[in-house]
Amino acid sequence: MFEKLRIKEHMEVANSAGQHVGTVDEVENDRIKLTKSDASDNMHHFIAVDDVDKIDDNRIYLKDTARIPTGV
Repeated sequence: MFEKLRIKEHMEVANSAGQHVGTVDEVENDRIKLTKSDASDNMHHFIAVDDVDKIDDNRIYLKDTARIPTGV
């Protein structure tokens, strides 16, 4: 298990296969806010902290079951 405090601004977020999903803008409560510059619709999107599988160096890997928002 990881600590939510380890999630920092500018960390890369990847799906379970290691493909880029987005970049952390900030953590709000139990949600990771992604930068809008990474999104195809130029809007902020959120991923639940519960969807994080592991953190390795400066990269966050999501679980297979993570709901990845459309537009990212």
